[in-house]
Amino acid sequence: MSTFTTADGTEIFYKDWGSGQPVVFSHGWPLNADAWDGQLRLVAENGYRAIAHDRRGHGRSGQPWNGNHMDTYADNLAQLIDTLDLRDAVLVGHSTGGGEVARYIGRHGTGRVARAVLLGAVPPLMLKTETNPEGLPIEAFDAIREGVTGDRSQFYWELADPFYGFNRPGATGSDGARRAFWMWSMQVGLKGAYDCIEQFSEQDFTEDLKRFDVPTLIVHGDDDQIVPFVASAPKSAELIKDSTLIVHSGAPHGLVGEHEKAFNAELLDFLKG
Repeated sequence: MSTFTTADGTEIFYKDWGSGQPVVFSHGWPLNADAWDGQLRLVAENGYRAIAHDRRGHGRSGQPWNGNHMDTYADNLAQLIDTLDLRDAVLVGHSTGGGEVARYIGRHGTGRVARAVLLGAVPPLMLKTETNPEGLPIEAFDAIREGVTGDRSQFYWELADPFYGFNRPGATGSDGARRAFWMWSMQVGLKGAYDCIEQFSEQDFTEDLKRFDVPTLIVHGDDDQIVPFVASAPKSAELIKDSTLIVHSGAPHGLVGEHEKAFNAELLDFLKG
């Protein structure tokens, strides 16, 4: 396996496929790099170098007690980019991974970055506050914490349905997708999974987004039951100067079916542009 060791001694697993301009993918919670396999293969087959890592605490990476913080996630991404000496990279982040990309740019700038993609991403802020009334109340995230610290296996199994929109009338759920989601989720260490909930829900990425100075594609489904559309994509598009917002009507949070096909086409067009 390809790995590198972070400054605090945590081993991080990553995939590195193909050659050409690097496209670096950051995954959502509570998944790992495997969730991006379709897009990794897609871009590698189209002349790009596809890279994706398992965030600390997730998948095949180390499970440290400390450091499960968005700043550290971003610094680990920076070390991956520096270790592989990537230049003119395109950073792609889904959900929590979108926060990771935003915080990377906020902390490390765009000296090695040519473009960015935020898909169903958590920025600017998921939590409902006086200044962010469109966000979700803290009780919603407390319920996630209870699920993770209780019967987490059942919690992850049931979470797949709203994640992929399988609970909507007329939706055709896939047992395979549910099983894959459950398997990836169960690979997350309990401490890392629990700590990450606060990071994707309560971190404010407003100042990070203001530091974006590269072309940025923002894609979001307007039926996202995990990261509310009204609290995320339109606000991010306002904060990022050179951004393009694409809204997928009726689409869920996770990549599935026609939503995934559409995003794949949009991603390739954006890379070529």
